[in-house]
Amino acid sequence: MKRTPLQRKTPLTSCGPRRKRCPECRVMFVPARNGQIVCGEIECAIAHGQSEKGRAIAGKALAEVGRRDIKVRKEKLKSRADHLKDTQHAFNAWIRARDAGQPCISCGTTADVQYCAGHYRTTAAAPELRFEPLNVNLQCNRNCNMGKSGNLLGYRPGLIKKVGAEAVEWLEGPHEAKKYTVDELKAMTAEYRAKTRELKRAAA
Repeated sequence: MKRTPLQRKTPLTSCGPRRKRCPECRVMFVPARNGQIVCGEIECAIAHGQSEKGRAIAGKALAEVGRRDIKVRKEKLKSRADHLKDTQHAFNAWIRARDAGQPCISCGTTADVQYCAGHYRTTAAAPELRFEPLNVNLQCNRNCNMGKSGNLLGYRPGLIKKVGAEAVEWLEGPHEAKKYTVDELKAMTAEYRAKTRELKRAAA
């Protein structure tokens, strides 16, 4: 039977939706709504949803593997000095968490300013006391730590008030030199990070 022109194909108007091919069953269809990707068959919708989810999960897993690989590579390239810096950051963060809410050890301010972990005996003068908790306390950053190079004139009486004269005299005495291995530094970094998390959880 001969088809009429209408039976052969009805052209879409310029303002109507354009026909698309379903990515699952490959059948051409006219979208019923904006953003419709598959035809109206429920099987196609389910299959496409699963494949999209699978691709997303696979992509996320690959990205995570990539990040872990980069982290491992960076860790292998670290020098002892890099690990020492990591431990110092972790230790300083623990000091700030330990002394949170306390006044500056040197000037006594409780103002809403930036605070840091200030060493009584500096890491240059007494590197063996770098990670000694008695030697490091909360200190306002701009005024005492940076502005007055640690403000030791105020630090000593503040430290005596906090820990006692005997402890301060011990800090000022001689100490055995310490040489931390990379493994020791890694362990200390992990320990201080765990302590900081514990303090923050307790304060929350």
